[in-house]
Amino acid sequence: MHNEERDAVLEQIASLKQEHRDLDDAISTLENNPSLDELQIRRFKKKKLQLKDQITYLESSLIPDIPA
Repeated sequence: MHNEERDAVLEQIASLKQEHRDLDDAISTLENNPSLDELQIRRFKKKKLQLKDQITYLESSLIPDIPA
């Protein structure tokens, strides 16, 4: 992987992590709200899991392959 590609992946990871934190904050806000919107919370949690999967995939792509 070239440095430019690596930098692009790192930027994407940073962006996804920020979105993940933003969703976490939104979920906390909704959970503390008396007019609880369970459906919206579930949607946010599902999106948060998808983001975590994307982050994990991208982070693993940065690890060089070791020849067997």
